[in-house]
Amino acid sequence: MHQPVFIGSEIYRHSSYGPFHPLRVPRVSTVMDMCRAMGWLPADQYLNSPRAKPAALLSFHTPEYIAALQRAEADQSVTDAVRARHALGTSNNPVFPEMWRRPATSAGAAMLAGELLRDGGTVFTPAGGTHHGFPDRAGGFCYLNDPVLGIQSVRRSGARRVAYIDIDAHHCDGVDHAFRDDPDTLLISTHEDGRWPRTGALDDTGAGNLFNVPLPRGARDDDMALVRDAVILPALTAFRPDAIVLQCGADAVDEDPQSRLSLSNNAHWDVLRAIKPLAPRLMVLGGGGYNPWSVGRLWTGNWAILNGHAIPDTLPIAAQNVLSALRWEGQRRVKVPPDHWITTLRDAPRHAPVHTQTRDAVALLTGRLRAWA
Repeated sequence: MHQPVFIGSEIYRHSSYGPFHPLRVPRVSTVMDMCRAMGWLPADQYLNSPRAKPAALLSFHTPEYIAALQRAEADQSVTDAVRARHALGTSNNPVFPEMWRRPATSAGAAMLAGELLRDGGTVFTPAGGTHHGFPDRAGGFCYLNDPVLGIQSVRRSGARRVAYIDIDAHHCDGVDHAFRDDPDTLLISTHEDGRWPRTGALDDTGAGNLFNVPLPRGARDDDMALVRDAVILPALTAFRPDAIVLQCGADAVDEDPQSRLSLSNNAHWDVLRAIKPLAPRLMVLGGGGYNPWSVGRLWTGNWAILNGHAIPDTLPIAAQNVLSALRWEGQRRVKVPPDHWITTLRDAPRHAPVHTQTRDAVALLTGRLRAWA
């Protein structure tokens, strides 16, 4: 591939987890519309995502779980036994009309991304990043684990050593479960300390391949910059991966209702810019993100960075119209979005002294890195 590829689908435009669920907001469709409004998504860079076939998912998920997920969509209900065993039909993982087809589409995108990266390159699949899925159960809004399936796919395409970096506000417990004992997979996760699922402790090292960085509440861009420069980049340099998978959840930004981290989108973009030269193969996934303006602006900026497009100070009217049309139904805190959510992609940087907890974590991990490398 000579230019980055964007994998999307129209299934996300009208699909919702329900009127009261955090994932009722438009996300992937907003990014698609924004990139087109900016003139950044020509037809030759866009691929429509295939839907993963059930058999293809058995490299991680169990046959019983896949059958239960398909049956739940067909019946639009689950039994008490299925709810207890597979965590389907809960408040986090509700029954909704596309509950099989939607995650199977994002899983198909991640698996296609791995195939496309056979000879190197960059693939962006913003619908990906559902990192809480387990082999036999859903978790945290995630029915299938497309990061795991994407890593497996890029491995089948020739990448032996894969680095997975997760900068979502929540720890990647499902990906951790899959690869924590695999020395050929480097796992680095930044996440809010104490936030659900309350895994990813600083002292959890797995087989020596885990580097967890729990960030304190209120962590800002300077905290992430220190982690980037002192942990993420040295670990990647020592590991020398054949492929990097970045889960770029937007719920760590200040305006997101599902965390208490206070990053600007610059922190995410700076991580992406820094790791891009180190990736012979690069797969960029979405993840969390529950403020539609924040998600749309951050992930559109990801696509700009992957293509080397300059991010303008003021958006063209066509792009502003996309953001102006967004609604956050059921969210009482934002009746009228602030102007910069409509007119810009880039947040104002959020600077503050690095928290002591972050410095202490980095100091400990720096010592581990020296021994590991």
